[in-house]
Amino acid sequence: MTELPFQDRHDAGERLASHLSGRVTPPAVVLGLPRGGVPVAAEIARRLDLPLDVLVVRKLGVPGHEEFAMGAIASGGVTVVDEDLVTRLGIGPRALDAVIERERAELARREQAYRGDRAYPDLAAATVVLVDDGIATGATMRAAVQALRRLGAGRCIVAVPVAAPDSLTLLRDEADEVVCLAAPERFSSVGQWYRHFDQTSDAEVRQCLADAAAPGTPRG
Repeated sequence: MTELPFQDRHDAGERLASHLSGRVTPPAVVLGLPRGGVPVAAEIARRLDLPLDVLVVRKLGVPGHEEFAMGAIASGGVTVVDEDLVTRLGIGPRALDAVIERERAELARREQAYRGDRAYPDLAAATVVLVDDGIATGATMRAAVQALRRLGAGRCIVAVPVAAPDSLTLLRDEADEVVCLAAPERFSSVGQWYRHFDQTSDAEVRQCLADAAAPGTPRG
């Protein structure tokens, strides 16, 4: 396990890259989950000399408690819902559908904002390093892994700086490999494990992608 807290997302990405070095062989691509996962992914891509892209995923928040995930949706028409949680909380189909439709609209907006008309990279037979700044419930990352399967990824490595232990257990059943630097037992939120955890903006995501795509961008 690594020393906590991380200074910021860039520090987390540098440390993750060190752990991934030598474990990822081309063809490979690094995909960040917007928005907070993209600065982490950008550092990994830069240091491992790999292409950077994004995979848009949206959490489905419990009505009235939106920070608490009851599922997630992702590019490619993937929907993951925690049916047991939905039943326990008494969330009816109409309320669930309303959340899904709202998040689909935001997913489409972000797809356009970050990707425009660019097609996804060719993932067939490729290793995909799927990155976020941390994992709480794991619903968002699980949806992302399932989306990658639909997009034809050859191998999926989930790479995160910090995660809740229970969520890691679930993800290991879905991904080919999970690389996590820290899994503290007393986990309440991702942000508690960073000294600086400002919200990542759309502009920062676009800048990370532009910097990675620019000819002559220094790497390593």
